[in-house]
Amino acid sequence: MDKGVRLHWWQTRWFVLFATLVAMVPLLWPDIPPLVDLPGHMGRYRVQFAYEQVPWLREWYDFRWQLMGNLGVDLAIIPLVKLGLSLELAVKLVVITIPAMTVAGFLMIAREVHGRIPATALFALPLAYAFPFHFGFVNFAFSMGMAMLAFGWWLRLGRLGKVRFRAAVFVPLSVIIWITHTFGWGVLGVLAFSAELIRQHDARRNPALPWYKDLVGGWLMPCVHAGLQCLVMALPAVLMVIWRGGEHVSGQTFDWFNWRAKTLWVTQVFRDRWQLFDLASVGVICLLILKAVRDPNIQYSRNLGLSALLLLLVYIFLPRVVFGSAYADMRLVPFLIAIAILAIRPKPGLSMRGATTVAVLGLSFFLARIGATTWSFLLYDQVYDRELKALDHLPVGARLVSFVGETCYNEWRMTRLQHVPALALERRLAYTNDQWSMAGGQLLTVRYRAAKRFAHDPSEIVTNIQCPREWWRPIARSLALFPRDAFDYVWLIRPPAFDPRYEQGLVPVWRDGPSVLYRVDHSVPGPELNPGDLPIPRPEAVLIREAEAAGELPGNGTAPPS
Repeated sequence: MDKGVRLHWWQTRWFVLFATLVAMVPLLWPDIPPLVDLPGHMGRYRVQFAYEQVPWLREWYDFRWQLMGNLGVDLAIIPLVKLGLSLELAVKLVVITIPAMTVAGFLMIAREVHGRIPATALFALPLAYAFPFHFGFVNFAFSMGMAMLAFGWWLRLGRLGKVRFRAAVFVPLSVIIWITHTFGWGVLGVLAFSAELIRQHDARRNPALPWYKDLVGGWLMPCVHAGLQCLVMALPAVLMVIWRGGEHVSGQTFDWFNWRAKTLWVTQVFRDRWQLFDLASVGVICLLILKAVRDPNIQYSRNLGLSALLLLLVYIFLPRVVFGSAYADMRLVPFLIAIAILAIRPKPGLSMRGATTVAVLGLSFFLARIGATTWSFLLYDQVYDRELKALDHLPVGARLVSFVGETCYNEWRMTRLQHVPALALERRLAYTNDQWSMAGGQLLTVRYRAAKRFAHDPSEIVTNIQCPREWWRPIARSLALFPRDAFDYVWLIRPPAFDPRYEQGLVPVWRDGPSVLYRVDHSVPGPELNPGDLPIPRPEAVLIREAEAAGELPGNGTAPPS
């Protein structure tokens, strides 16, 4: 960037600080960030800190520290709790840094690539609150925020010619990002390679060579040198082989080239509460990218353009489930779109009046999305507060089975209650049946055999009928079949309607609307399951057609460990 040239307001450090702080606003009020999977993780965090002191936890769960690429928030909260903060506050402080890091990383990348922040970059900022973050993939999102900042630093050190220093510092940094979550390390590697490839090519380019010689000699050696530069980030590959080669590691990889799902992930990138508003936001992004393609006054950075292309290829070939972790391809969408937006810049000579207009529109878009997310989180927080009053009536150490109501449709506005039962584990050290149990996927597995098929996720999800392609049970079946000797309490959280006779042997101790906390009377046998209480589901094809008409995808369920 030329020294002495006046910066515009969106290109200053003050704006970067402002945007970073604004990104934190939606998470300031809620005690517990209302992200779908986060309460489930918080239950595991409680076991992490209380496992050695609370004997009954060792009867229910197996918790073992091990090196894996999925430990971000698990590790980050340790020093905060050691300093005397409550677990919930520690989790909130770590989670609140995620969108802040993501926004700061986006702006840093834009500045390093373009020399100054283009006005169009502001349209990428709302993607810090994309659907994967709302889903509660906190370790993933934490690693991606770190990866965006690290990529910006990689670009800066390359621009300054500090390649040796960069090589030294990115060895430990890549390991840290991998430990936070494998995905962030992988994306960082793709971005760094593409950026280094362009830098190496431009440094060696000979305009006098014909195109076919430039294609062979002009790109082959830059590819080799870019690969060598990125080898400093290869150590986590060795760690991954050790991790995935363990004796007790499970988790399959499947569902390749699901084009219907991949298309939906793009349309749902802003999915939160208000479908029309979220889809309109996607439309704004599409119009921006279309404008950039067609407008002769707009051009793309070859650096980030290649990065976006490589990420698109990764998205195409990435399956939906990797090592048992669902929605692997969906998680990449917001960052693919963000990099494509950050690649846009005006051609030299564009009037500042036009650039200011674009910046104002981009800032308005960012503030509108942040305002909507803030209001949405406030509404979710009120629901959490209402449902969690049940825990005031639950004894410490209770054996609790929970059933959370769900529908067969992947409705746009998710209840975000699917893993709220884990807050009974976090607050009351109670057994909950919503923990994930996948060896090698996270530090905790379930070993409470008395719970039988009601031991872990997704046994907490109940519906009114048997949903196609889902393991969820109808509410009648769950209430009739759960092993009553294994549990002392039953917590229904907004369940579907059911025949009151299934309350046989259950004594209400708290009720608020459809949500109820029961004490199990072990002297009374459970009810017999009446097949007539299990409605016959409509054909799957009918469900799919109805969901497509509503812009929804049936049969996705809740995600395994994130």
